[in-house]
Amino acid sequence: MPPFLYYGGIMHIPLSNRLSACAQMIAPGAMVADVGTDHGYLAIYLLRNHIAAQVCAADLREKPLEKARMNAAAAGVGEQIQFYRCDGLQLIPREMVDTIVCAGMGGDTIAHILDDCSWVQDPALTLILQPQTSGNDLRRYLGAHGFSIEEERLVLDGGRIYFAMRVRFDGGSPLTPGQQYVSPQLLASGSALLPDYLDRVIAGLRRAVEGISQSQNPEERARLFYYETALHEVLEMKL
Repeated sequence: MPPFLYYGGIMHIPLSNRLSACAQMIAPGAMVADVGTDHGYLAIYLLRNHIAAQVCAADLREKPLEKARMNAAAAGVGEQIQFYRCDGLQLIPREMVDTIVCAGMGGDTIAHILDDCSWVQDPALTLILQPQTSGNDLRRYLGAHGFSIEEERLVLDGGRIYFAMRVRFDGGSPLTPGQQYVSPQLLASGSALLPDYLDRVIAGLRRAVEGISQSQNPEERARLFYYETALHEVLEMKL
């Protein structure tokens, strides 16, 4: 049985808070590539709620992709989703997409997916990105490769604070170490979660600085300036 619930005859898709944040950033009528679709909940939600016109759902693993097919059929949207077993965007046709969603994976993995796609550097594309980890690595990649962050949102999910971002290729500009942890767009978001998020970032950077300061490894020591700079900048943001 698919894990859908019905209230008053209305189907409710089991969407996490972080995926809901991604869905809210997608323009109505979008043609979406859902990369790492897993069980297809986001794709189904977008179609059932008339947000997306069509979805290309991709996953590297066959088992979750088959589960996504079954869930989509049960939800009545199976014919509106094209399924692809592939690494990232490798098999998805450019003409079928104007919005790319990469959610629920590491920021370094998302950067790799974007770097491997020959057509992703297109100002006509909207990118919705939601990394689980390594957000600084993703922001660093974006700034260094011509992408600009248009919006960032914080969301609480399972006791952790995540962020989702809307990004576009428009020339961009490199971000400072502190901005790689807290972008200007996130700082300007006014989110009620921002003070807690800043505290968590600062605590993580302090641990990194303390750990590297005690290391005898020259390669580790070479990274100390980066973390010290990021910590100083984020502390300044909090003032």
